[in-house]
Amino acid sequence: MGDGARAVREEDAFDVPVVDSWLRQRTELPAGLPEVKQFSGGASNLTYLLRYDGHDLILRRPPAGTKAKGAHDMSREYRIQASLKPVFPYVPEMVAHCNDTGLIGSEFYVMERIVGSIPGHSELGVDLTPEQTRQLCFTLIDTLVDLHQVDAAQAGLTDLGRGEGYVERQVTGWSDRYRKAKTWNVPSYERVMAWLAANQPKDVRTCVIHNDFRLDNVVLAPDDPLEVVGVLDWELATLGDPLMDLGGALAYWVQADDDWAFRRFRLQPSDAPGMITRDEIVQYYAERSGLKPESWAFYEVFGLFRLAVIAQQIYYRYHHKQTRNPRFKGFWVPVNLLERRCRRIMRG
Repeated sequence: MGDGARAVREEDAFDVPVVDSWLRQRTELPAGLPEVKQFSGGASNLTYLLRYDGHDLILRRPPAGTKAKGAHDMSREYRIQASLKPVFPYVPEMVAHCNDTGLIGSEFYVMERIVGSIPGHSELGVDLTPEQTRQLCFTLIDTLVDLHQVDAAQAGLTDLGRGEGYVERQVTGWSDRYRKAKTWNVPSYERVMAWLAANQPKDVRTCVIHNDFRLDNVVLAPDDPLEVVGVLDWELATLGDPLMDLGGALAYWVQADDDWAFRRFRLQPSDAPGMITRDEIVQYYAERSGLKPESWAFYEVFGLFRLAVIAQQIYYRYHHKQTRNPRFKGFWVPVNLLERRCRRIMRG
C-alpha cells in the first residue's frame, strides 16, 4: 500500500508527536516517531502512511472545507470495517478511532496496512499477460459478489441502512447534492435527474454494498497478483441495492473502445490489454449473483451521474477556495462530459 505515498501537503499536515502519543496508549509500537507520507490517489478522505520501524499503519481523516451532510464520517467508516472483518476477510484490521477533534482538528482512525500491490491510474502495477488480466477481472467481480452475500445481521450491521426504498432515496439524495454543489461552469443535469426519477426500478434486494468498488481500491497479493487480499475505502459503504453498487463501480470502468474524451479522465487501468468490457462484467455478475436487471440503462446512467456529483462536490471545494490542491482545478470538465454521456445512454 506504499504506492503513491508522497510528502505530506502543507494544508494536510497534522501534529505527528500528538498522534504518536495517542496511538501508544492504544497499541504497541516500535520506538521513535513514524515517518509520515500522504497518499495522493484519493480525492475525498485524506489517507496517510505512518511508517514505524518494521510496522506500517494507515491514518484516515476528513478533508478541510465544507462537507456534504453525512459525508466523511470517521466513526461510521471505522465501525463498518471493524464489523465486517470477521465475515469478510478482505477488510483491513482496525487499530483505533479518535473522536476528539481537538487532537489534530478532526476525527481520524488508524488501521493496519495491507501488504500488496494496488493498481494505479495508468497501469496495474504488476506484470500480467492479457489472459491473466482477464482472469483478474473475473476475480474482482467474484469479490464484489462475495461482499453482496455477507449476512448483515451476522456482521452486526442491520442498522447501517434504512431498508426498502434505497433506489428512490439515492436518486433524490444525489440530485439534491448536485444542486447544492453546482457552479456556473457545469450543466444543470435537470434532464438527467428527471429521467432517473421517472425510470427508477424497485430495489432488487438489500445487502451490504461498498459503493466505491474500483481497481485502485483493491490490494493484490504480493506473491500472487491474481489474488485479491484487500478491499479499501469504505467511506460510502451501506446497506443497499447490489445493482446500484455495480452501476457505481462501472462508472469508473473506461474501456479501450470508449471515445477519447471519456478515456482522458480514466481513473484506473480498465482499458489495459485483456480487460473485459462493461457488458461482460454485467453478464458475469448476473450469472454469479442470480440478479438480472430488467433495464441496465438506469443503473449505468445513475452510476455516471453519481460520479459527476462526487467530482462536482470536490470541485466545489476548490472553486470556493476551501482547498488549494491543484489536482481539483479541472474537475468541472469531466462533470460536463459525464452529462453528455448520460444523455446519450438515455436516448438509447
